[in-house]
Amino acid sequence: MPKYKYVAKDENAATIGGKVVAEDEESVIKELRKRNLIVISVEETKDVDLKNISFGGNKVKPDDLVVFTRQLSTMIEAGIPILQSLEALEEQVTERYFKEVIATIREDVSVGNSLSAAFAKHPKVFDTLFVSMVKAGETGGALNELLNRIAGYMEKTLKLKRKVKAAMVYPIVVICMAMVITLVLLIKVVPTFKEIYDSLGHELPAMTQVLITLSENLRSSFLFAIFILVGLFIFFVNYKKTKSGSLQIDRIILKLPIFGPLIQKVAISRFSRTLATLIQSGVPILTSLEIVGKSSGNRVIEIVSNDACDHIRDGESISEPLSKSDVFPKMVIRMISVGEKTGKMEAMLTKIAEFYDDQVDAAVSGLTSMIEPLIIGFLGIVVGFIVIALFLPIINITTMIK
Repeated sequence: MPKYKYVAKDENAATIGGKVVAEDEESVIKELRKRNLIVISVEETKDVDLKNISFGGNKVKPDDLVVFTRQLSTMIEAGIPILQSLEALEEQVTERYFKEVIATIREDVSVGNSLSAAFAKHPKVFDTLFVSMVKAGETGGALNELLNRIAGYMEKTLKLKRKVKAAMVYPIVVICMAMVITLVLLIKVVPTFKEIYDSLGHELPAMTQVLITLSENLRSSFLFAIFILVGLFIFFVNYKKTKSGSLQIDRIILKLPIFGPLIQKVAISRFSRTLATLIQSGVPILTSLEIVGKSSGNRVIEIVSNDACDHIRDGESISEPLSKSDVFPKMVIRMISVGEKTGKMEAMLTKIAEFYDDQVDAAVSGLTSMIEPLIIGFLGIVVGFIVIALFLPIINITTMIK
């Protein structure tokens, strides 16, 4: 939503100014009049943060959001009014964009808007899950408890993401280093040896000839290969943005031979924990499933969640559409079915999430121990082939001289 800069006079005829987030100028004027202010001027302002723009837009770090949520919960629990809590948190935050967001939230709350409505105006920072739980906390009179629950949920989700990233970073770094080393050898080192062998005039072994041919082809078409790779990357990014493309890619990711099972476990854990947190917080089941689908980050899970909503509207169970998908194992479906029948859905979903968190831990450890020797072995074979192919003619020439 746009941000407006205003100048007004208060009841004591003192000139004051500030910023308000609103839909249009009329909304700003209405809000200022509610505060018994005489409006002098209102104009839209656009804050440009070059630092944030260079990195793809205004963002708030997940860790900062967790700390903000936890501290807001603590202050409200201690009996501090929401406006004073937001003011204290605004002064404490050091990141510029987040400070401005908190300031606009405080402005909205000060004119009578609910906290959830103020959060909803900043979807880049506070997602649908966050806003829905805050709204449930306001309705049920347990805002501090719900905020604390949100913080706990985000902490567990971040912990899970970091485990997966840690498992991915090492093999990606080693593979990139192996590719760079191989390219340097083929583009820079092999041509030097080729010139030496050409001056000798001897017939080269088959291995060496294959290596030299590969080097020459790579050097002649290197820029073309880079162009093709960039084009494929752009096509992939644009295809991923389409509904059919994102669905197809997410299905392929879940079926990858090594990383697929790990990503599937993470998806099940996130689905279960999110749904359990929403149901436990008093959010209606249909709304909860819609939120779970949107926040899953996987089109396959989103479609399953939408199907579950349709089945529930028709008076059927949630476990039936889950059983039709390839994502959820039979054990998970049975536990959810038992939870439906016994009225302990959130407890079953929490147990599923905890179980798959342990499964992710085991999968990450196994993946790291398995990938490391495979990558080292592959790198040894590639570099070994290049070294042997380069020095084989020298060995042959030395043997002939003897």
